[in-house]
Amino acid sequence: MRTPHETHAKLNEQAIKRLPVPAAGNRITYFAGVTIQGSRAPRGFGVRVTAAGARSFILNYRLRGREYRFTIGAWPDWSVLKAVREARNLRQRVDRGENPLEDRIPPPAIQAVSAVLDEFIKRYVRSKERPLRSADEIESAFNRLVKPRIGKLGVYELRRSHIAEMVDWIEDKAGPVMADKCRAYARKALSWYAERDDRFNLTAAFVRVEPRANQKDRARTRVLSDDEIRIIWPILNQAGTFGAMVKMLLLTAQRRDEVAQMSCKEIGEDGIWTIPAARYKTKKPNHVPLSKAALGLIEVQPKIDGCDYIFASRAGTPFSGFGKSKAKLDKAILADMKTQGKKGAKVEPLPNWTLHDLRRTAKTLMVRAGVRPDISERVLGHVITGVEGTYDRHSYADEKRDALEKLAAMIERILNPLPLNVETLGERRIRA
Repeated sequence: MRTPHETHAKLNEQAIKRLPVPAAGNRITYFAGVTIQGSRAPRGFGVRVTAAGARSFILNYRLRGREYRFTIGAWPDWSVLKAVREARNLRQRVDRGENPLEDRIPPPAIQAVSAVLDEFIKRYVRSKERPLRSADEIESAFNRLVKPRIGKLGVYELRRSHIAEMVDWIEDKAGPVMADKCRAYARKALSWYAERDDRFNLTAAFVRVEPRANQKDRARTRVLSDDEIRIIWPILNQAGTFGAMVKMLLLTAQRRDEVAQMSCKEIGEDGIWTIPAARYKTKKPNHVPLSKAALGLIEVQPKIDGCDYIFASRAGTPFSGFGKSKAKLDKAILADMKTQGKKGAKVEPLPNWTLHDLRRTAKTLMVRAGVRPDISERVLGHVITGVEGTYDRHSYADEKRDALEKLAAMIERILNPLPLNVETLGERRIRA
């Protein structure tokens, strides 16, 4: 352990030799201002003595608010006079704003931006202690949109023009909302890296700008129409595990990751699926009484030995790969639309829709089916605010089960419409 600094008036070979040896750690004696053969020791010049008796000359200095220690050399390989003269040269460099230690630090290997993003995903986004709920979305955005534009650049080469060009390209390809998201994800990753590399200048690559999408654009309102549900649903039968998972999203009105990680142990004998607080957005468990249609969908899913997940990958992990699967589904939907359309007629793809739009669609369908808004909000797991949320501790299990059965029945009626002269009681009430 280092002892408190001391300053000695004499500076010669014998003075260095007589410096006491500490019992442990090291001890530094400073000789600032002491003169030897006309050479005055600069401030910060001293001798470090270790518990093993080794002596070496050092120079302590501060530069741009940080303290550094430069080891000049060991005594007696370096004489006192030679060490003082070297310390004076170093001190002059420091006074000019140079950092002598940088000459001793080998230049870091030039990291590619893609390597930085991968490390960010590994250590921060998918941290074993606190993985982010949006991990799949962030990694997909990096792989699909960020890496193709800036991934091959060295991180020290990255400039604002590269980021601006990337965001322009993403806006043209995926819209302003995704452009804003990708820019935010990239900035977070590079800010994380800047904390670990003093040489990387984050401001050279980023400057504060206004979002490209306005608040109205960012708040999606997309709801699938009945015709779109009729187009999509049959194609889901051919989309394997992903197709079944998409159906479950609409039947339960839950979020993508919650459904993807659904496991058998979370479903009670009463058919209630309890989503644990640890992986629910509100940090409270959500109890979802599954409809007969949802339970039937679970029943026909292929089982993997030793795997408890309902929608599992081949490796026995929760389904991921959403980006590729969604793109493949959209391609299959368009191909089927072309097959069903009139020969020679131009067929436009469905307007852009996301998996999260299914949650909004389910909410809308429950309203159509006559479900009270406060009940559908509880199905979605939204926090009920105000006095009602504070004092009402009723579980609403029966009400939520009824709501989800009505949702399943509404989906069934959309897929198999009633004759035009027939309408349900719920629909009549809504129309009235």
